[in-house]
Amino acid sequence: MKKIFLLLTVFSMVFTSCDPLEDIYEEVEGRDIAGEVIYTLTEDDYETLEFDNRYFSSEDEAKVALPGFLSEKYPLWGKGSTASVLYKIETLGDYTGASEYSLALTDYPSHVADNAVAFYESENAVDFLPTILEANFASAVEGDVVLAKYNQYIGETVSGTTEFYSADFAGEKSLLDYEAVSVIGEQTWVATEYGIEVTGYDSGERHENEDWLISTDIDLSSFPNSTIQVDQTFNYGDPSGFSVLISTDYTDDVAAATWNVIDLVNTPDGTSWDGIVSDEYSLAAYNGETINIAFKYTSTETNAGTYQVNLVSLKAAGVEGETKSVSEFYTFDGSAWGLSEDIYYLSDADFISMGEGSGRPGQHGNFSSSVSPGDYLPAFLANKFPYAQEGDVFPLVYKYYNDGAQLKGDTYIYSNSVWSDLKYTIDFSHDGSIWAPATKYELVEADYTLIADTYRTVEGFEDVVANLESYGNISTFNWEDDQIDAAINTVLKAHFPDADEGQNFDVIVFVYNGSAQNVTFNYTLSSGVYKRR
Repeated sequence: MKKIFLLLTVFSMVFTSCDPLEDIYEEVEGRDIAGEVIYTLTEDDYETLEFDNRYFSSEDEAKVALPGFLSEKYPLWGKGSTASVLYKIETLGDYTGASEYSLALTDYPSHVADNAVAFYESENAVDFLPTILEANFASAVEGDVVLAKYNQYIGETVSGTTEFYSADFAGEKSLLDYEAVSVIGEQTWVATEYGIEVTGYDSGERHENEDWLISTDIDLSSFPNSTIQVDQTFNYGDPSGFSVLISTDYTDDVAAATWNVIDLVNTPDGTSWDGIVSDEYSLAAYNGETINIAFKYTSTETNAGTYQVNLVSLKAAGVEGETKSVSEFYTFDGSAWGLSEDIYYLSDADFISMGEGSGRPGQHGNFSSSVSPGDYLPAFLANKFPYAQEGDVFPLVYKYYNDGAQLKGDTYIYSNSVWSDLKYTIDFSHDGSIWAPATKYELVEADYTLIADTYRTVEGFEDVVANLESYGNISTFNWEDDQIDAAINTVLKAHFPDADEGQNFDVIVFVYNGSAQNVTFNYTLSSGVYKRR
């Protein structure tokens, strides 16, 4: 089999041929170029294969997708070529596809007594969450998973101010449970890596729009004299293009509801991307009411700024103290909810620990195509587990931004003093026309002993077996092709008695063909016989 370095000779013909490209193609077409590669799929490769999640759902899916990929990547390779492709399989789908539940104020056991909006240090969340989830997921079936999000007080609490409502659009990078209503125009509210936004500027032109973003019902009956504070951004437009409103009679028709403008102090002036936090605005006029908060955006053909809402916060008298946000997976076993084992969810603090500067995970609290988890998680795990042992496995789930916030997961394994994401391998070989999956097997000392014991007294094998036992290899100067095939059949049938019809094998044999070296032979099981391809 000719080696791939002979291509140098082919390309040198450019300087002597009248039609160089034609000669190159004819020359290459007539050659069998055998290549060998161990290749790890990159994020760009998954994108090329149109697997935006960066993994396959199963081995079978990978076996279907990769032959064409190899043909594109190695177009000049032919019969005898082999490729070991390392890829990822989605093994954490139950968690990355989990429903999310953020505890409401009324879920916390001390909310009635003192408007506590978190579990006290003396309250263990795992003692309460199974009941809370049972009440909110009445139709759960065995195997369902929920990502429960709650707050926990840290240290001492005192009487003060409670933030009883928060909509962290910038942190969650989604519209949350808000309703987007488009009255005029094609541009709408969207989630971005920075939070949520709407703009009438599109494709270099300004367009007329009217868009609303409306909260679910907010019950103020337990929070007299509450206040609202909004963090928002508005740039490249007149500030008249946005407003914050409140209603006590909204159902599902924007036009039918009565809306009052919340005249906030300290708002964006339309000249910066900076988030502007308003002063607190009193909602005392709405004591005892159930309200809806709305963010209204308008644009014209002459004024079309960009409006972003980053955070909405409502506060009232209650408990004041430092809190931390906690997110944990819970699994339903068919009768009760329980804390999921052997899975870790990256917290905001974890992202911050990886750096908050521009282009770092802590900047927006997520990974993305430009902030790859593979660039940070090995070091993160090394710091988290300084005494990890060989073979330790750690599955984790994290926030990932790709045209919207989503959950992704990877399983990492500790090997040779390094954490790396767990990958699977499929071996392929080229039969002269296509790439096909193949089982790679390298003969070991016991296999050569098996060959010798099987064929030592078989007529025609006496000399070649003696040569094998003397030198420890298969000499192609002594062994005929049919003898090698017979020996390989003996080995493969011993090791793979249940192989499927049509299954391919790449068998690595220690041979002497002028020098002692490993050579790969390609076989396919056909009618009970392994036939060389």
